[in-house]
Amino acid sequence: MAFKIGLLGLGTVGTGTVQILRDPVQRHPLVNDLEIYRVGVRSPAKARAVDLPAHLITTDLDAIVTDPAVDIVVEVIGGLEPARSLILKAIAHGKHVVTANKAAIARYGAEIFTAAEQAGVYVLLEAAVGGGIPVIEPLKQSLCANRLHTVTGIINGTTNYILTRMQNEGGDFADILADAQRLGYAEADPTADVDGLDAADKIAILASLAFGGRIKLSEVHCEGIRQVSAADIAYADKLGFVIKLLAVAKRDARSLLDESAQLQVRVHPTLVPKSHPLASVNDVNNAILIEGDPIGQVMFFGPGAGAGPTASAVVADILNIAAILKVERGSAARSDGTPLLDPLLACSHQDYYAIAPIAALVTRFYARFLTGDFPGVIGKLGTCFGNHDVSLESIVQTGLRDGLAEIVVVTHHVREGNFRTALDEIRAMESVSQIASTLRVL
Repeated sequence: MAFKIGLLGLGTVGTGTVQILRDPVQRHPLVNDLEIYRVGVRSPAKARAVDLPAHLITTDLDAIVTDPAVDIVVEVIGGLEPARSLILKAIAHGKHVVTANKAAIARYGAEIFTAAEQAGVYVLLEAAVGGGIPVIEPLKQSLCANRLHTVTGIINGTTNYILTRMQNEGGDFADILADAQRLGYAEADPTADVDGLDAADKIAILASLAFGGRIKLSEVHCEGIRQVSAADIAYADKLGFVIKLLAVAKRDARSLLDESAQLQVRVHPTLVPKSHPLASVNDVNNAILIEGDPIGQVMFFGPGAGAGPTASAVVADILNIAAILKVERGSAARSDGTPLLDPLLACSHQDYYAIAPIAALVTRFYARFLTGDFPGVIGKLGTCFGNHDVSLESIVQTGLRDGLAEIVVVTHHVREGNFRTALDEIRAMESVSQIASTLRVL
């Protein structure tokens, strides 16, 4: 029994997918049952890394998702449109869907998964987060017996590459970003990566799966790495930390049994202790650390992008669907005739989670101030923080920068709203020239 694949897109990931499907030797035997039936592209004359028969290629992507012969639609064109419309049309025509599109899922997941449940089809998305790292399926299946309370990840390779080089070379963000663009590690327009938007899409997906509820992307707090300086990297190193762009989804452990508890879902640069498992994840690699009860901590590590790793995840999803179809195709159905879905593979939750405002976060902070070199400045800073219930772990003057005293502060765990209020008051002090940076501490 052959399962016909309609592939939308023949770029980097699409090409990698074709290469796996056309080379089944020593792979799972089910790969032999997968047939590349149609491939949709924008420019059929474009030179490509794989040579496909001309009759398989078409520019009519609508014809692929509506073709009765197609069993599984694989969407790897990326972007929001026409990807969203094609996924929905495929679902409406009873096709199972595999996608690597984190942006479309993060923004339109509610619409897509509602439609899929009603149509009795699967939408699988292992490749949408972490490239070839298997994390989506473990969250749905392997870890489903656990009460999960934290997902913390380095899930954007571009920013991790930039921060790793800043750590190793002492260079500034702008210079290393330009070099990363020249080397192909960063896009010409790096906004989605360096401003944290890509990571926000991914943590919204992971949070939804880990905690069994829908996430409104607009409520995910998002900060990028543009403000991280070589000075911050150096001070963090002296204090025993490295700086990483972390994506965090967390439910307070004290509220694990409270179904109405708010989640924290956030992306921001963070000082990570050098002893922490994520501190040694460098270059373009990704890692996701999951904590729960009773499992404790598990970490998934590997390449977060690229043709091979991402295509590996795409084909794994295709095989999951093909296996289900092969074992019992159409034998189990609802009263209306639509098939029953495996609840461990389908994303069927309907309720939205309440996301806690960032001001309610309790965490440690690092702050760097440039002030006039006057007696009593450190005392004034300490008094102001104390007036707002911000307890300081350390406060030191590290030297002079451009004629100004440089003061570095690390707090104990404090409420973010209190910390920000104190900063507003400090900013107005005559002796304070600049709050050079503020970063959270893991």
